[in-house]
Amino acid sequence: MPEVIFTGPAGRLEGRFHASRQRGAPIAIILHPHPQFGGTMNNQIVYHLYYLFAERGFSVLRFNFRGVGRSQGLFDHGAGELSDAAAALDWVQSINPEARTCWIAGVSFGSWIGMQLLMRRPEIEGFISIAPPANRFDFSFLAPCPSSGLFVHGDQDRVAPIREVMGLIEKLKTQKGIVIEHAVVPGANHFFENKVEPLIAQVGTYLDKRLGNPPKIAVASRAEQIGRD
Repeated sequence: MPEVIFTGPAGRLEGRFHASRQRGAPIAIILHPHPQFGGTMNNQIVYHLYYLFAERGFSVLRFNFRGVGRSQGLFDHGAGELSDAAAALDWVQSINPEARTCWIAGVSFGSWIGMQLLMRRPEIEGFISIAPPANRFDFSFLAPCPSSGLFVHGDQDRVAPIREVMGLIEKLKTQKGIVIEHAVVPGANHFFENKVEPLIAQVGTYLDKRLGNPPKIAVASRAEQIGRD
């Protein structure tokens, strides 16, 4: 997938972008796990989410937060990374001005950033939040949550235990007009080691339901791209 460089608040940001061929196609942005613990846009889950959205007709961007890969700047404990995500959305919208809607998907730290962006950008109509670390980061800003979406976690997650995540989900599910769904991947830890396939299957099922079972669009296979990015 084409490499892109766009301007962020702390300098250039490095990404990969798939442009849909459909006029007015929706946008999706994928946010990676914690930069200080090895998180990059080439994280396996981020990578597969990227293709999941592309196959459903989205224009999709995944990118490295500041200080990761060839992205400039230094880790900023979330504040700067939120600004990076906002700049990423601005960039995608600038080259897709006819896009009707936008989705955000994040993994762990990226899910925390994604949910904050959701609160600030009313055009985001759906979210995927994978392994949200509700015990490590404050999610109380989700009051109320403005869009429907899906939370996914593993039942063997010791980094962000399921009980902490369920507390957050149950709170959000009480809101009128917003449908919060959640899925549990049996046997999966925080990193979904050896469980990425069932995780992606859960997300795909949810997307198909929300999008009305859209026809899948042929893109270069995920397997063919391994090693190219």
